[in-house]
Amino acid sequence: MEISIINKIRKRTDRFVESQLLKIGRVLDVRVWETGNIIEVDLHLPMANIKRWTRVPFIKFRVSELCFQDYTPFGWDDETGTCSILIDTSDSGAGSRWANSLRTGDQVYYLKIEHQAQPPHLTDMVVGLADASSLGYLLALQYLTLPGSRFDGAVLLDSPGAGQLFKDYFDSPVTILANYNEMADWLMMEGFCTTHTSFYLSGTHSLVKPLHKALKILGHTKIHIYESDLSL
Repeated sequence: MEISIINKIRKRTDRFVESQLLKIGRVLDVRVWETGNIIEVDLHLPMANIKRWTRVPFIKFRVSELCFQDYTPFGWDDETGTCSILIDTSDSGAGSRWANSLRTGDQVYYLKIEHQAQPPHLTDMVVGLADASSLGYLLALQYLTLPGSRFDGAVLLDSPGAGQLFKDYFDSPVTILANYNEMADWLMMEGFCTTHTSFYLSGTHSLVKPLHKALKILGHTKIHIYESDLSL
């Protein structure tokens, strides 16, 4: 009985703290891709200082009670306070359930906006490597890399249809690959310069860890990592 009461008090306290800290946004549009378990969401975030997004941002959204998930916005506009996110719904987690529940006009809540420690390198070739959970990360990285000719990348998408939709929807040089072995082969064939190439890895731990190891074997040392399967 005492434990039950303590848990109730704790939940009420957490909800109160959460309500004081959360910022509010609004869903402008929701597009469910025909294939690939991807949901694209356009957002209005009037409380966000988008002018300061000079490094890849990560928005910590509340996806369920006392559960938060990071998503990377892309295509942002500081004048209108708008951006978009891409959500991989291939699993049955809280983030997927949240994404599937979103409708135009809904309010969304986020705790904070953080940024990758370093901006894209100013002179190196910038190469982004990711999986379906980090499509937005690649688009944000591309957006921040100027000139755009310095950007290249690859993404793992096990659905050919999703890969084609990505190419149809976005003007991006990112290569679509089906599995890790294809990505490893692609890296070897591209032969990126070890001195003047900076790599930015984002995705699940099962992709990021072996990729990091493979790049080190190839002699690369400029490797920046963000794992997408982290939640609070």
